[in-house]
Amino acid sequence: MQSSEQGPRRWSLVSRLTSVLMLSASLVAGSTGAAFARGGGARGGGGARSGGGAAARSAPSRSAPAARPAPQRSSPPAANRAAPATHSGRTGNANAGRNANAGATRNANVNNRNVNSNNRNNVNINRTANVQRNTVVRPAARPYGRAPYAYGGRRYYGHNAYAYHRYRPYGFGGGFYPFGAFVATMAATAIAVSWANTSYYYNAGVWYTPGSGGYTVVTAPVGATVATVPTSAVIVNQSTNTYYYGGSYYNKTASGYTVAAPTAGTVVENLPEGGEEVTVGEHKYVKFGETYYQPIEKDGKSMWEIVEVK
Repeated sequence: MQSSEQGPRRWSLVSRLTSVLMLSASLVAGSTGAAFARGGGARGGGGARSGGGAAARSAPSRSAPAARPAPQRSSPPAANRAAPATHSGRTGNANAGRNANAGATRNANVNNRNVNSNNRNNVNINRTANVQRNTVVRPAARPYGRAPYAYGGRRYYGHNAYAYHRYRPYGFGGGFYPFGAFVATMAATAIAVSWANTSYYYNAGVWYTPGSGGYTVVTAPVGATVATVPTSAVIVNQSTNTYYYGGSYYNKTASGYTVAAPTAGTVVENLPEGGEEVTVGEHKYVKFGETYYQPIEKDGKSMWEIVEVK
């Protein structure tokens, strides 16, 4: 009897516990579903509160940001890339222009040097009969103390020993031009001189003959007289009062300075441009027309002596 009362009690307790557990489970499930429903609605656009606004919000918020960066990223890089390309092009063109100018300047300078070089060559090579006139050497006033240098059937007489040094033409100052030079116009200070049926112009120690389109520098005509010679002319023979300037010789007289022929044995320190260096056997001479100069050493200086050729 006692056991039968405990049986129904136990069953009743178990039933209650089961009911409580089931109720708890249903409450938990219900709260979880509600929470899930609320969270999903908020994330999806507000659920019942928005009233269908979730779809409206998701479309602009996700599509608009995707559309905006596209033009912003594509257009600025294109502009940035175009700007350096244009700047680089300008720089390259400017450099190219400078190179072209530099090239033109150098070419002009090279051409000028060639012109000058050709002029010097013309002085040495393009000689006329007038350039070589009156250059025959007069014999020395005193006997030679040395044996002549013999070569090719000719003898070269000089008072001083042969001592080779290079021929370095000397510039005799402003207004001076060497034998054979050609000028287009004559200086206003030049004077006209007529001698031996030939017309000359004389200026600053230089003699010219007129020709087609200009004037050619020639050797001084022996016998012609001028009033003055350049102040830098030097005396090379005291006994004859002979002056030397630019390859020409003058005897000073009461009437002025008379051009004299070169005399063998005369020693000068400088020779003008226009000479020709010739090789005779083992010796080298500088030749102006028919006048030969041999290199010597005198008083510790490199000088030139007129030799007599027989």
